[in-house]
Amino acid sequence: MTVFLVLLFPLLLMVFALLMSRVEDRLRPALVTEDEVGEFLDQARPEEVNTLIREGWSGALDRFRLRRRPRGRKVRRG
Repeated sequence: MTVFLVLLFPLLLMVFALLMSRVEDRLRPALVTEDEVGEFLDQARPEEVNTLIREGWSGALDRFRLRRRPRGRKVRRG
């Protein structure tokens, strides 16, 4: 019985940590300013509003910023 607990405890601890990280991500405050929200609501296209409904502010603002980015300029991601 003790061997079973010794083997099971690390697995349960990892599962708990993964679940708690998902909960923490949902509780983290959004980094969206009032100006960005106002600009989005004034100029958003229907596809971007649908993205807002499906994915939330982060996905919708990403699509909105991508559309407003000047053409020919590449975004470097690190």
